[in-house]
Amino acid sequence: MTLKRKDILSIADLEREEMDLILHTAESFKEVSMRDIKKVPALRGKTVINLFFEPSTRTRTSFELAAKRLSADVINISAGASSTTKHETLLDTSKNIQALQSDYIVVRHHSSGAAHFLASALHCSVINAGDGTHEHPSQGLLDLLTIKEKRGDFKGLKVVIVGDILHSRVANSDIHGLLKYGADVHLVGPPTLIPRGIEKWGVTVHYHLDEALASADVIILLRLQLERQGKSFFPTIREYSKLYGLNRRRLSLADPKCLVMHPGPINRGIEVTSEVADGLSSVILEQVTNGLAVRMALFFLLSGGSRE
Repeated sequence: MTLKRKDILSIADLEREEMDLILHTAESFKEVSMRDIKKVPALRGKTVINLFFEPSTRTRTSFELAAKRLSADVINISAGASSTTKHETLLDTSKNIQALQSDYIVVRHHSSGAAHFLASALHCSVINAGDGTHEHPSQGLLDLLTIKEKRGDFKGLKVVIVGDILHSRVANSDIHGLLKYGADVHLVGPPTLIPRGIEKWGVTVHYHLDEALASADVIILLRLQLERQGKSFFPTIREYSKLYGLNRRRLSLADPKCLVMHPGPINRGIEVTSEVADGLSSVILEQVTNGLAVRMALFFLLSGGSRE
């Protein structure tokens, strides 16, 4: 089975069968990273451009390493080093990159819809590494892989997503993916950070964390998107931490086997205490490991590779 699409832009666009294929392929690629020589020739001769207009450590490094593990050539371009600083448009920058016979452009941009815009104008593959407050599909896929490995089945699993839902592209991707797999998704945060009408998606909304955590199987914590908020959505960070920060007492309200997840970077002492972030329930670093495998799978499948 192959992935019959040119781009990866959002989880909302993916069919359940496509997500199954990506997750199964990612599981097989995890073995490559366990070898002494961590490289296969699947993308030899291909060129990957990482075009990032926002700061990133985990995502950019993960995409770069994934491409190199598959033997591709990789070029990293940040906003400050691109011609957009000279008022060149995003489209012109991308078309010039494509003219160099690039095969993939991995784009992170502060504007929602930027990846879709480029994908419609370019013939090379575009992978969305996060666009504004819209989606972050590879993060959603690695979260799904992590839950699948630890809990097996998604059906009926109570997943609680905590924090800045309004500005979180990770939350959007996670919600779409989890609902497609039949999970019971709960959102909790300050009323000002919960999108109006999101219950229509099929999720349950809470404003009190203790109530939401009862018997939770998975807790996904979100970073406060202070750089995207533009105004204050709650009185103080201290108050936010008091009402919505995950600590050991609150974790005890969840299922004893509950997983604690976070897309990073973690604001310790705000979204979660160090005791919980580094505790036995935390799978945060396993998310990072799975991110590498998922991104290898995306490159491989977009190149025409098959699961078989």
